[in-house]
This record gives sequence, structure tokens and C-alpha cells, in this order.
Amino acid sequence: MSPTSVSARPRHWLWPPLLLLGIATATLAWLFIALLSGQQAGWMAVLAALDVVLMLRLGTFRPGATRVVVTVLATLLVAVAANWFIASAYLGGSMGLNPWESALRMGPFMASTLIQLANGPLEAIWLAVALLVGGWLAR
Repeated sequence: MSPTSVSARPRHWLWPPLLLLGIATATLAWLFIALLSGQQAGWMAVLAALDVVLMLRLGTFRPGATRVVVTVLATLLVAVAANWFIASAYLGGSMGLNPWESALRMGPFMASTLIQLANGPLEAIWLAVALLVGGWLAR
């Protein structure tokens, strides 16, 4: 094999770090847009699903049912994490805490209560659309 030839074997170890990168960036983007706009920005769930699908494809994750399940679970994880950080940023801001300090101190009961109060039917519709689009594109 010459030194300039490229291996035909795909790199299957790339998808986990790319997926983590996609989850982190989608969560941060959702958090910043929600905090800047003063709204929950439920439409960001669709962009998060697209980001997860793109990262899995770039990481050479094989198409199929497993990729669909990973995409749906990662999209749900981004939605939960973003809503958790949004709630903790609003709650912690009134107490003089940074968002990450407040996120670590806020318990699951408080987070679920605040998330339920802040999200309406439109955000649930956006999340359902995101799961459908992500699952369809991941197949």
C-alpha cells in the first residue's frame, strides 16, 4: 500500500465522540437561543434531531433500527438537558447563581415542575415532530 492511499475501511469508532459533540452543541445552542429570546424555543428540538442525524452519519454509524433508536434517544436527551438548563438558569439567576451551579443543585422534582410549567402544547408538538423527523432521516 502506498503512503498516499486511503484505507477503504470506514472508521466506526468516530460516532460516539461525534454524537457527544452533537448533543453538547445542540443543548448549548438551544439554551442560548431560549435565554436570549425569553421563550422555550421548542422548535430547536427539530434542529437538535437534525444535528444528531448528521453527527451519526459523519461518524459512519450504520443505517438501521439501531441508528433510529440512538437518534430518538439522543434527541430526547438534548430536549431534557436543554429544558433542565433553561429552568435552572431562570431559577438560579434570581438567586445569584450561575446556570451550571443552579443546574447541579436543582433536584428532579423541581426541574420537572418548572419544565411542565414553562412548556405548553406547542413545545410538545415540536418535540414530536423532531422525533419523527429524526427517526425518518436516521433510517
